[in-house]
Amino acid sequence: MSSEQVISADVLVVGGGVGGVAAALAALRRGRSVVVTEKTDWLGGQLTSQGVPPDEHSWIERFGCTRSYRRFRDAVRDYYRTWYPLTSTARAQVELNPGQGRVSGLCHEPRVAATVIESMVAPYLSAGRLRIFLRHRPTGVDVDGDAVSAVRLVGPGEGSLVVDASYVLDATEEGDLLPLAGAEHVTGFESSSDTGEPNAPATAQPANMQAFSWVFAVEHRDGEDHTIDKPEQYGFWQSYRPSFWPDRQLSLTAPDPRTLEPMTRTFVPHAHAGPVVADQSLDPGDKDLWLFRRIVAREQFEPGFAASDVTLVNWPMIDYLPGPLIGVSDDERAEHLRGGRQLALSMLYWLQTEAPRPDGGTGWPGLRLRPDVMGSEDGLAKAPYIRESRRIQAEYTVVEQDLSLAVRGDHGAVQYLDSVGVGMYRIDLHPSTGGDNYIDVASSPFQIPLGALLPVRLRNLLPASKNIGTTHITNGCYRLHPVEWNIGEAAGALASHCLTNQVAPAQVRADDARLAGFQNELVADGFELAWPEVKGY
Repeated sequence: MSSEQVISADVLVVGGGVGGVAAALAALRRGRSVVVTEKTDWLGGQLTSQGVPPDEHSWIERFGCTRSYRRFRDAVRDYYRTWYPLTSTARAQVELNPGQGRVSGLCHEPRVAATVIESMVAPYLSAGRLRIFLRHRPTGVDVDGDAVSAVRLVGPGEGSLVVDASYVLDATEEGDLLPLAGAEHVTGFESSSDTGEPNAPATAQPANMQAFSWVFAVEHRDGEDHTIDKPEQYGFWQSYRPSFWPDRQLSLTAPDPRTLEPMTRTFVPHAHAGPVVADQSLDPGDKDLWLFRRIVAREQFEPGFAASDVTLVNWPMIDYLPGPLIGVSDDERAEHLRGGRQLALSMLYWLQTEAPRPDGGTGWPGLRLRPDVMGSEDGLAKAPYIRESRRIQAEYTVVEQDLSLAVRGDHGAVQYLDSVGVGMYRIDLHPSTGGDNYIDVASSPFQIPLGALLPVRLRNLLPASKNIGTTHITNGCYRLHPVEWNIGEAAGALASHCLTNQVAPAQVRADDARLAGFQNELVADGFELAWPEVKGY
């Protein structure tokens, strides 16, 4: 017999990913009662259950993020210094990078991020002001006029949960609450006639979305054979070649994201190709796939501690292109999810059996999955890496020409009077389900406008992840970890501010004095609302 639990809170955060964690912490710091729900059994989203260490801009060690995001980064490094047998050289590194991966200055294990996040929320659990419900997904939203009154969720077993809250924050990876609440929203590619964007198509393509990827972690044991059983769909993926791809997807050749020219990568376990350059804007670090997303580097630890490096496979070759997860039937969604897992396993099997070696042979049978690193039974991430979400129709929508370096030039990105944070990343769109290749556009350091966090109608539903008022194109730079954290943190702060002052979010933006007061609160809490004088790249 099913049971229903009904609870209340000031703020409900649905989705415990990067934005959801930051949103909850922001509201909790301001004395609010908070409920967080999450589909998986880990908080942290991209950082943890999806297995993707932070993609960040080149100034992250000095500026360009919120104080709480910096605390997270510092805590990850402190965790390694406290519990891992680092070499004296590694321990002395101010900017410690445990994996020495090229993609980030902080390549670390997903489970470490999960542990750090647990520590960040622990005091509020102890105080009884935070309740977390893992393995819960939303199934319905009760709406009264233009306000959400409650969210219905289902958890393990037959039990269900109903949460009523003054403010509901959608921090899910795909904007799950938007259709459930009837919120006006968009998916996929907008048209150039709607947005004026140089890279938008003439006609809207709502089913054309960035590929998702199913990430996995591997090590290499010389002289051992850890070849997995041939995946069921290996025959399909072995011959699969998108029309715009220079080779089969199961190969080391894929488009260069910026030039679209064929680029053949190298993959040699434990090969060292010179000093690591963490700033991917200066160094095309994905040419060496072993080093690119390495999260455990043996040389960072005392001799004999780690038998192997550990690297993450999150490469163009595992981008799933046959179809989207959003806007399809449950059966089709399940088919695509299974296909994404099969593609990942097929990539591993190809690496173990067919990948070219420098000695002229083929295959690396010593590659071994690391389920313990991913917190899963099979070594694949707990959840797929989602790059694109449903997005609200917002009071203000960020468009390509707001921040494109080609459009803005020396003027820099548009300065928003209602800024609630900053971010920086190239507009980095992976190949899409509509058959588009990479779209890569140089951008200027940008701001996050409050108007992009305000739905056009619903009063107490706020986006707190990749579901803000961006376009398909600008989502490509607003989706990265520090920006998502800032978005979520701003949403949590806004909900608390509105409760304290008994105003609606739209009123905060519409009134200069109220907006200035809110922005002053953010600055006092460690937000950066504008960039110092730096040039885009």
